[in-house]
Amino acid sequence: MSNIAGEGCEILVPFNERKPLKDIERSIVKTYKKHIWSKFVKAIKDYKLVEEGDKIAIAISGGKDSLLMAKLFQELKRHGKMNFELEFIAMDPGYHESIRELLIDNCNYLDIPIKIFESGIFNVVDDIAQDYPCYMCARMRRGALYAKAKELNCNKLALGHHFNDVIETTLLNVLYAGNFKTMLPKLKAANFEGIELIRPLYYVEEKYIQRFIQNSGIWPLNCACMVAAKKIGNKRHEIKALIESLKVNFKDVDKSIFKAAENVNIDSILGWQKDGNNHSYLDFYNME
Repeated sequence: MSNIAGEGCEILVPFNERKPLKDIERSIVKTYKKHIWSKFVKAIKDYKLVEEGDKIAIAISGGKDSLLMAKLFQELKRHGKMNFELEFIAMDPGYHESIRELLIDNCNYLDIPIKIFESGIFNVVDDIAQDYPCYMCARMRRGALYAKAKELNCNKLALGHHFNDVIETTLLNVLYAGNFKTMLPKLKAANFEGIELIRPLYYVEEKYIQRFIQNSGIWPLNCACMVAAKKIGNKRHEIKALIESLKVNFKDVDKSIFKAAENVNIDSILGWQKDGNNHSYLDFYNME
């Protein structure tokens, strides 16, 4: 897969021509059953991400992850045993016209019935967040998506974060923020009562998402942010490279990072936060 850059955007370009839609859909439960479909279903079962009667807003950015997630949900609804509804929402934060057209064309081809709404976030971020555009943009995008989900009477908002996003976030927090905090598979929205955020690609590794997109012949958006395009040394890219370098000498180090968040020994840490309050192990040292 190669990249084409232009006017502040980057488009992942597959080596293969577009496959027929029926072949793309079949590959999800056949070719990628082990590495994508089964892990998608496992995350849903393990963390109860989809339940009877849910109405789920599927956030479509136009990138590889959200396009795959949308197709996975369509397959789940087609083959699953639960009764739930789906709304496919796509926020336009200020895309160049050609990028917006590509997003629409991809969704039309993949039979994803998106509802597009505008937010103008790129312009706002450019004005107020020159130093940390990605952080501010992510927060504003999340708020806009929550609001749209609420408007559509959805009780859940699905985002396309995958396995690699989880471990990269964990290391970013350890190395740059000085805390141990990971990306959770689901959480309740702080400012939007009655809505949960879910991450159904939680177990799916990015390399298999890339292979699916490449073999499907789809041209997804990667990053269409004109502000971030001006920035050099993105920390997440550095962490991604660090993990790849560690894998050379430490087998399955990525899986170990992921598992670490499941195996925290509360008796062997100096301090922790709970419900906004700080605690030290010394507070409980003499209580036994």
